[in-house]
Amino acid sequence: MMLLGSPSSGGYGGKFAGASPAGGTTAKQPSSRAPPPGITGGRNDLRILSPAAAAAAVGGLEMKKPEAEGIAESLQATHRKELEASIRKQLQGVELSPSPYDTAWVAMVPLRGSSHNPSFPQCVDWILENQWDDGSWSIDGSISTANKDVLSSTLACVLALNKWNVGREHIRRGLSFIGRNFSIAMDDQAVAPIGFGITFPAMLTLANGSGLEVPVRQNDIDSLNHLREMKIQREAGNHSRGRKAYMAYLAEGFGNLLEWDKIMMFQRKNGSLFNCPSSTAGALANYHDDKALQYLQSLVNKFDGVVPTLYPLNIYCQLSMVDALENMGISQYFASEIKSILDMTYSSWLGRDEEIMLDVTTCAMAFRLLRMNGYDVSSDELSHVAEASGFRDSLQGYLNDRKSVLELYKTSKHSISENDLILNSIGSWSGSLLKEMLCSDGIQGTPGREEMEFALRYPFYSTLERLVHRKNIVLFDAKCSQMLKTECKPVHDNQDFLALAVDDFCISQSNYQNELNYLESWVKDNRLDQLHFARQKITYCYLSGAATTFRPEMGYARTSWARTAWLTAVIDDLFDVGGLEQEQENLLALMEKWEEPGEDEYYSEDVKIVFQALYNTVNEIGAKASALQGHDVTKYLVDVWLHVVRCMKVEAEWQRSQHLPTFEEYMESGMVSLGQGCTVMSALFLIGEKLPEGIVELEEYDELFRLMGTCGRLLNDIRGIEREESDGKMTNGVSLLVHASGGSMSVDEAKTEVMKRIDASRRKLLSLVVSEQEGPIPRPCKQLFWKMCKILHLFYYQTDGFSSPKEMVSAVDAVIKEPLQLRLL
Repeated sequence: MMLLGSPSSGGYGGKFAGASPAGGTTAKQPSSRAPPPGITGGRNDLRILSPAAAAAAVGGLEMKKPEAEGIAESLQATHRKELEASIRKQLQGVELSPSPYDTAWVAMVPLRGSSHNPSFPQCVDWILENQWDDGSWSIDGSISTANKDVLSSTLACVLALNKWNVGREHIRRGLSFIGRNFSIAMDDQAVAPIGFGITFPAMLTLANGSGLEVPVRQNDIDSLNHLREMKIQREAGNHSRGRKAYMAYLAEGFGNLLEWDKIMMFQRKNGSLFNCPSSTAGALANYHDDKALQYLQSLVNKFDGVVPTLYPLNIYCQLSMVDALENMGISQYFASEIKSILDMTYSSWLGRDEEIMLDVTTCAMAFRLLRMNGYDVSSDELSHVAEASGFRDSLQGYLNDRKSVLELYKTSKHSISENDLILNSIGSWSGSLLKEMLCSDGIQGTPGREEMEFALRYPFYSTLERLVHRKNIVLFDAKCSQMLKTECKPVHDNQDFLALAVDDFCISQSNYQNELNYLESWVKDNRLDQLHFARQKITYCYLSGAATTFRPEMGYARTSWARTAWLTAVIDDLFDVGGLEQEQENLLALMEKWEEPGEDEYYSEDVKIVFQALYNTVNEIGAKASALQGHDVTKYLVDVWLHVVRCMKVEAEWQRSQHLPTFEEYMESGMVSLGQGCTVMSALFLIGEKLPEGIVELEEYDELFRLMGTCGRLLNDIRGIEREESDGKMTNGVSLLVHASGGSMSVDEAKTEVMKRIDASRRKLLSLVVSEQEGPIPRPCKQLFWKMCKILHLFYYQTDGFSSPKEMVSAVDAVIKEPLQLRLL
């Protein structure tokens, strides 16, 4: 690990030994960072990228569309390799930004037994060498305007230099900067570092007490001190652990108000307070502790005289990068690096490493990523925040940190058992707290608001991956800084992440458009558009494939998925609303023979259109899959189609005879008749995994199919009951439960019961998919069942999306049609 922007070590020790205070010179100013490749524009600029233009722009070029199309392919080949190499390097080693604020507080720690000498002269040296031309100290001198963070860092650096009587010219220019910008400190609406209202007035008092003349009105200083005292008095009666943690975290700001032996109860095994150098330095200056001293010594030595605002931060940083790659749809390019990171994280999880266990956000993120990548982790490690009171007793809880709450809420949805009381409880209180935060004025218009709203509206099991990728690309903050006690800059080059994600999405979108054109031609070529009873939903069927099986090399799997999904919808319409009994029987008979029929064997033209499309499509997919697998796959496809259509026929007979089956009889047929089994199998053998013969006969396969089918059928029923009852259809899972109760159960109560069954099936399905145990069915194949389950949740979770065109139009546009729109800050 290294610090970005660390200077070479200076010679302060020599200067301090006998040199008189000097004004010094400022370090050479680093150039400001260029906009991300592929993205141009200033603050709040909205840039729309077409696939070809994006491929060109990723190379850092601006050009007209024809020219961009001409060189897009070569740019993609060369620049993508550069981007991938850069990201791969970042994944292998975390970089942290330097913190002038924390470095200043470390610089102020006196040498034990010699109050006139610093323990860490290297830090004093760094301060002397890293003042910006405007007199400030900050991690980014290209900032056009001052803010509270820069004011706080600058005042801390001034105090450090004054304490050791060096850098008089630095001090003068630093005080001048503070004076020119002091109005920002008085602005209640300006973004403030954590604890600014405590630490900044305390530093002003320290400055006055040491003889420094801060060029501001005394009334303003008195006003800030008065507000500080009010804050302290207001919380004087709060003896919670969360409050104590907050005071320990701001040790440098509370000073002699603290009982140091009690504060040190928050000391970690590495000697730090909260892995924070300034907190540790604030304590060490008042309460000598060998472990705290060793912690700071190790940091100063490791980073050549400058310290970050938090350390260690390896696990959090690396997991954040993995999460970003997954959220933006480019993790597949870094599979080995991600596995290494998760393996190390899992080892730390098993060892209950403090870096994970004592930070709520890191612990929740680690649990979520490890679970979803097949590691065996227990929610027991989150038991300390199972209740809201436990969260409030943490530092993040006292600060009401929305990032922590959001991470806990997202994590709570990754339950694999309906009896997981810990995750259920976390989901309940964190969801309520997120809603309260959204209603508060404090976060109106903030970047995190849209993410919070999305998480509450769409649990991860009701989202399509490519939709999520687009959202995260559009909302991605390439700056991605986090305001702690001071601003913490990106731990990785977000611009590289964003550039690769933009390029990948735009190129994929171009593929999707070509594939959709092919599918629309396929419908016409097979005369399927002439079926008067059939819902013309090929675009929605393709959406479900493109948004989940999204990798470029899976184009044939996507189109096979879409064609199969569309044929199941057409045949369902034939049996449900559009076909005669004779047509239904004729189609089933033809399928049972499964050979090219003569013209006189078709009962009607509709049957001919449907069967020929089905026969040709299944045989084509089967031939392709058989060649890839090295054994006959077509027989599996035909068998699953027969199973589906036979169940459709049974349900049609129930409807004609007005027969009411039991709920169990209905589900045995209903979990098949929706047709998801055909769709999943059409892609199962095409995604690059070698599968043994007889795989569809395995018990695990049956269980995956049953759980997926149960979710699909009941989700369809719970959203379609009103429409189906108005159409006179009696067989619906909700209505059958009401009927079986003899009137003791209302429709709403039946819906609640159905939702419980859906939740139980979904959790069990997820447990099979993420299981650490290796079985005959590879995880990528099991994931197809999970992806289908997610599709069904999106289509039916809040409404019957498949039957309501308006519900899916925006999703189709976002994934397939609309170019990316990136808002740059």
